[in-house]
Amino acid sequence: VQLQASGGGLVQPGGSLRLSCTASGRTLVSHAVGWFRQAPGKEREFVGGISRNGEVKVYADSAKGRFTISSDNVKTTVDLQMNSLQVEDTAIYYCAADLPRASDYISRIPGQYDYWGHGTLVTVSS
Repeated sequence: VQLQASGGGLVQPGGSLRLSCTASGRTLVSHAVGWFRQAPGKEREFVGGISRNGEVKVYADSAKGRFTISSDNVKTTVDLQMNSLQVEDTAIYYCAADLPRASDYISRIPGQYDYWGHGTLVTVSS
């Protein structure tokens, strides 16, 4: 599974961006999909994810109330809508796919994801 995250860019504090995750030549209907980010000098951290069955979405505390994950029923794309962006949201954002046994499970651990795409840079700056 080849993933691609897109939609990053430069935005002012308080602004919004919408990131998209797609899989080359297929959908992600059988996968749980997670969004992660990595800022310079920091470890990769979980931002949010959607379960394999699409019914469960979870978010990191830093993302709750500001970020929203959405997808169609077959996960043609998995989008991350980011509102009220702050300087500390600056990072490279990655999407990843996992094949968990449980259809409603979402891992927050990067090492549990089998597939990763190249990231997309989000810079929040005035």
